[in-house]
Amino acid sequence: MMKNARIAELENMISGYQASYYNGEAEVSDAEFDALWDELKRLAPESPVIARIGADSIDGFPKARHLIPMGSQEKAANPAEFREWAEKLALPVFIVQYKLDGASLELQYKNGLLTKALTRGDGTIGDDISANARKMRGVITDLQMDWSGGVRGEVLMFHEVWRTKYSGKANCRNAANGLMRKKDGQGCEDLTLIAYDVSANGNDTYFSEEIEKIEWLRERGFTVSETKEFDNAEAVIQYRADMAGLRMSLPFDIDGLVVKDNKTDMDDLRRARPERQIAFKFELEQAISVLRDVEWSESGATYTPIGIIDPVRLAGTRVKRANLCNPAMIRDMKLGIGSTVIVVKRGEIIPKIEGRADLCLDKCLDKLAENPDMPLFYQNPQFQPIKQPTVCGTCGTELVDAGTRLYCPNTACPKRLLHRIKKWVNVLDIREAGTKILLQLFNKGRIRQIADLYTLEIQELAAFERMGELSASKLIHNIRTPRSLPLADFIAGFDIEGVGSQIMENITQAGYGTLEKLRNADVESLAGVFRMGEITARSIVDGLKETADDMDAVLKTGLVTITGGTELPLTGQSFCFTGELKTMKRSAAETRVKKLGGLVKTSVTRSLTYLVTNEPENGSSKSKKAVKLGIKLLNEDEFIKLTNP
Repeated sequence: MMKNARIAELENMISGYQASYYNGEAEVSDAEFDALWDELKRLAPESPVIARIGADSIDGFPKARHLIPMGSQEKAANPAEFREWAEKLALPVFIVQYKLDGASLELQYKNGLLTKALTRGDGTIGDDISANARKMRGVITDLQMDWSGGVRGEVLMFHEVWRTKYSGKANCRNAANGLMRKKDGQGCEDLTLIAYDVSANGNDTYFSEEIEKIEWLRERGFTVSETKEFDNAEAVIQYRADMAGLRMSLPFDIDGLVVKDNKTDMDDLRRARPERQIAFKFELEQAISVLRDVEWSESGATYTPIGIIDPVRLAGTRVKRANLCNPAMIRDMKLGIGSTVIVVKRGEIIPKIEGRADLCLDKCLDKLAENPDMPLFYQNPQFQPIKQPTVCGTCGTELVDAGTRLYCPNTACPKRLLHRIKKWVNVLDIREAGTKILLQLFNKGRIRQIADLYTLEIQELAAFERMGELSASKLIHNIRTPRSLPLADFIAGFDIEGVGSQIMENITQAGYGTLEKLRNADVESLAGVFRMGEITARSIVDGLKETADDMDAVLKTGLVTITGGTELPLTGQSFCFTGELKTMKRSAAETRVKKLGGLVKTSVTRSLTYLVTNEPENGSSKSKKAVKLGIKLLNEDEFIKLTNP
């Protein structure tokens, strides 16, 4: 699928899910929603969907404006992302609170009395559900002091309440959101507000520290979020790991931690996405099951193992099939039929077996040591071997077990050739070229490579079953419609094993912006490209040789052309950022680099061209490593001058 088409698809999916997501009747799990959001942010950081704050929608309630915009938080999905954020801010103290998994609410007070309770809404305007909020536990209606301002909190349903009264709802959050928006307010007494933030009207200096806010809220009688202080990032990471295991013992749901600067910065809090706080989310939800069988899915030349497991509930769905990726992972995890396994849902929203959950490893080490040539199962008498295919089911060629890939090496294997043609049709979105007609043409020997599609004629197609002259005419018209596509998509369309548009985009941005340059590249030079490796590089080099004649024949038709081909100013150059920028957000700077053909990296490596930092002497790990490797440092002014179109 082309990049623009994927962006459009993601925007439609996210927009469609947002209303249900923020209203608590989510059609997808948090992990699935986050995965879609992260992919869109990576492909199109300037997308209006990214810029738009998630809004709830509670029709029929009065609208009112928040005292301070209720923005969204940046998030870190793993320790590496959190360390990057922590390194950028270099805080002396980290304030850490639970990331409560409920619905946000702002309580507005005038002269100490509760006047409004507003839902998140669009971040600026929310729905006034004051009557419902007054019934909730934890909502203080009279502060017993002359004070005006806003209190932020999360509306939760406790586990025990859900189990005894609302188990028909998918989870506590869904149940809580449903009650919040009931016109008669029935059931709101079963909800609890936990407060985590407060701000005074017209006085940005009323509170100077986040810890001070929590104490103020506690003194006023609010139930407050668990709050801790840490003096280094690694301690926060360890606390997050501890809480990931202990969260099920809490009476309510949390899905991570919120980490803040202790110094209160009201200007930052008014941003759509405050920079001085971050949601440090837990790893994806896990489930324990038993591996009952392994099926080998065939796609092109590759055979991929799929684990058949006892059904488990995971992230809101019932799972009975999970990816095992490749033979090497099965060996590394020492799996066999009967193994107890850990199952998660990864970013691509596909269930995956993450590892073994049973405790028999130590008992089996002796047997493993006796047989270093371990077959494809863990040698435990409780387990049965996982049977791996040895020959291609289509052409009979002996399969190659490369560890990370089990595949048929026969470049003329019919299954492999047909898969390539189907991939091309999909990448170019050639309508009417369905699987059935392609299979008929392939079985008759009429098409064996992509270029053969462009030699088809109306009359011969019309003779096929259920085709007819009209359908044949449409298909020929669609095939012969001139198309221009980026080099990355053109190469991806030829179905080189393990090589998609994103990988090719990284390569073209690294200085291989023409087909000629790609063909002249060797394995070693391609392997040096960011996030590439020797296996992928070799696959590209071999794949380009294998498909060279077919590519040339397609280009010779004149119906397919490769866009670009001229180098942009930053082609072949790579940039990494550390510390805070003054005139633009980091995402804007990264977009600037990409538009000029450069590559953005998240870490300092030998192949990096520039490290951009306004504080080269701050002693950050990135700055130290860049100096050690002799990488040029740019300040923000130098970066702007270099990237000025």
